[in-house]
Amino acid sequence: MVKIACVHDWLDVFGGAESVLEALMQVYELDFFTLFASEKMEKESCFAKNSIQTSFIQNLPFAKKHARSYLPLFPLAIEQFDVTDYPVVISSSSCVAKGILTKPDQFHLCYCYTPMRYAWDLYFDYLKDFNLKKGFFKRVAATLCLHYLRMWDYQSASRVDAFVAISHFVARRIKSIYGRDSHVIYPPIDTDYFSLKQQTGGEFYVTASRMVPYKKMDLIIRAFSKMPGRELIVIGEGSERKKLEQLAKPFSNIKLVGSVDRADLRTYLQRSKAFVFAALEDFGIAPLEAQSCGTPVIAFGKGGSLETVVDGTTGLFFNEQTEESLCACVNLFEEQSLTFDPSIIRRHAQKFDKKIFQKNFSSYLQQALQDWQEENSHREPALAL
Repeated sequence: MVKIACVHDWLDVFGGAESVLEALMQVYELDFFTLFASEKMEKESCFAKNSIQTSFIQNLPFAKKHARSYLPLFPLAIEQFDVTDYPVVISSSSCVAKGILTKPDQFHLCYCYTPMRYAWDLYFDYLKDFNLKKGFFKRVAATLCLHYLRMWDYQSASRVDAFVAISHFVARRIKSIYGRDSHVIYPPIDTDYFSLKQQTGGEFYVTASRMVPYKKMDLIIRAFSKMPGRELIVIGEGSERKKLEQLAKPFSNIKLVGSVDRADLRTYLQRSKAFVFAALEDFGIAPLEAQSCGTPVIAFGKGGSLETVVDGTTGLFFNEQTEESLCACVNLFEEQSLTFDPSIIRRHAQKFDKKIFQKNFSSYLQQALQDWQEENSHREPALAL
């Protein structure tokens, strides 16, 4: 079997992108290259048995807790990795991984979760979130940094031989920003693990996500603060944890439980009335894990959610990212909750099963590699992956 270099932005926690890597590990022999990795991910996760090479970012001061503060150095760091001994490189990228340097005789496939958010669609949001309007010089420095990242991100897209997008929503963004076509392969979920709930209905609503601004968990908390009779469980960790705790503190119907292990997450999903999802997301693994358990989803009706939730069958959409719109949708769900069939919801989620992802990815990678080699007639015979 051909050994493949897998370049991933960072390995600090296990999330949707890491579930993609886990699925690929079961098909290919991978060596990992990543900007930084937590000790838990390096030594205790499913990736521990593989070779993991980190960048100089890993050893910088305060990197264990604040590695993302070194964002301006990420392009330089990713270009320091030497993957020239690998005939095939897979980048798993939402930031800089796709910028890995390869030789002309190496095939580089990028599995793209999104073009770099900092530099493009959330550019102005990040400036606001970091309070940079308060300091002129700080704002100028940040603006120049993000301009540099945007230019580098656009230029580095030319290093990719084939793009795979996680959704049609992301494929449109790749075309708009990079001018590149992409093939869509939906990320995997483990429908065997996230099994069907044994009871109908539920005890509470639940949301689970990284606690970062664009996930809009503050919106969900504010909405449920206006519905004191409806309990909300909030799962996750992130930069907004303290802010969200203060927001939820006065309300007895809202409980933040922090990060939970996979088994506890499954239990929460199986016991909940519905999963609440307010982000304009590129895809959304957690809503599909909920649906795999037979739990309906209340989601913002734009972006990747349109490809993972069937309005009226596996969940309901609200049309605006406002408290009023979400509250109205929850009230509508309460009226219609008995019409949602857990078995139908689960069958929809099974279309995104890990085995289907592995089959689709393997088929596409082999075909894309073959096409690339045929276009470059001086290449050696096609590799067997």
